Amino acid sequence: MATKFLLMNLFNRIKQNFTLPWAMFLLLAGLCLTPLISSPVALVLGFSLASVNLVPREVNLTLMTKKLLAFSIVGLGFGINVTEAIEASLGNLGLIIGSIFFTLGLSFYLTKALSVNSKIGHLIGAGTAICGGSAIAAVAPAINAKGEQIAVALACVFMLNSVALFVFPAIGHALSLSQYEFGVWSAIAIHDTSSVVGAAATFGDEALKTATTIKLARALWIIPIALLSAMLFGGTKNKLNLPYFIVFYCLAIAVAHFFPSEHYQVLFSASKQLLILCLFFIGASITLKKMQAAGPKPLLLGVLLWLAIGSLSLGYIILMRN
Repeated sequence: MATKFLLMNLFNRIKQNFTLPWAMFLLLAGLCLTPLISSPVALVLGFSLASVNLVPREVNLTLMTKKLLAFSIVGLGFGINVTEAIEASLGNLGLIIGSIFFTLGLSFYLTKALSVNSKIGHLIGAGTAICGGSAIAAVAPAINAKGEQIAVALACVFMLNSVALFVFPAIGHALSLSQYEFGVWSAIAIHDTSSVVGAAATFGDEALKTATTIKLARALWIIPIALLSAMLFGGTKNKLNLPYFIVFYCLAIAVAHFFPSEHYQVLFSASKQLLILCLFFIGASITLKKMQAAGPKPLLLGVLLWLAIGSLSLGYIILMRN
């Protein structure tokens, strides 16, 4: 019902305020649903639109992205082989757990060393360790973070996500990573689920399946990390914003496993295309003002954490190959 109301409200606003921003926004959004637009291009198109103030103010990009991303991830579940999913998760359980706690520990140290606000530092650390914006959204109420603190952390994560979409596939091809290896690496080292699947999708279907499975296995750690964060920062009575779409993703995998059908591939393909639209929305939500608001120190913290987890996890993957 909430999604239906959101779409109806958006349609009514379009009819009442159909201007150049609406025309450009709808045109580019429509193109993102076609094979003509790739994941990195969608992100750049969204950012370009935001930079020239052609994103309609009436559009709630945050809510739209959250809803569409949830639907996309659930749809991808219909393309996951449950046996392969279990093997991918269990086979990398040590890497998943180790990378999470290593990143959080390094974040704690660097936050103090760089004199970054403790809550901003913790949000960036949680976003880097688990799943970007979703982790930040879940941890923020647990530590009573203010709106501007959340915005700074999200800006840092979104900026690095943008870079990852271009850099990771290039590095993967340069190092001749296999589909499986790239899927594991991207799931460990890229922040947001949308950017993980965006980068993995450009590398190949097997990389996409592996990355999605492992990334969502990491996302389950939002629950204990949010609770631990509440304890570290004095506790909170606020309700934690947990990503319940993970449950439906698991159900989709189960349905595809116990009730196989060739039609599930259509859902899987449509979900991949919907993810490209999500990246367009994410790009459209990034402005130069938000980038400047992030400031040098929080961004430096985010970059250092990202380089650490990215290089160490890549080294581990290559070492295990040999």
